[in-house]
Amino acid sequence: MNRNRGFTLIEMLITVTILIILAAVAIPNYRGHVLRSNRSDAMAALMRIAAAQEKFYLQNNTYTNTLGTDGLNIETTSANEHFNLTVRDADLAGFVAEATATGKQTADEKCAFFSIDQAGNRFAKSDTDADTTGLCWR
Repeated sequence: MNRNRGFTLIEMLITVTILIILAAVAIPNYRGHVLRSNRSDAMAALMRIAAAQEKFYLQNNTYTNTLGTDGLNIETTSANEHFNLTVRDADLAGFVAEATATGKQTADEKCAFFSIDQAGNRFAKSDTDADTTGLCWR
């Protein structure tokens, strides 16, 4: 009549199996959520560049390609360093600011490139150069 209390091997295997299944579902979903949330890093950086370009234009009557201290005084990486930032085609008429995914953010294949121009037009492309503006700029 002395009965040991505890878990049987079968109960432990069932518990471990359930935990593995939950982890297999949860971890990829979490990674996808993190990548999607990091997109805001690019959007915020590009909006800062656009605002700085307008200020620069008011003072100099032209846009600039320079992000550093001689130009817009903005770093060449986004605040959380998920994107590299560049400005191209800057002249009297306009500019195009770009953010390119770097590091772990390159796993976000759908939204690898973001850009904005002087008129506020927003664009996004996948790593295969497909237009994903509607998906990425939300």
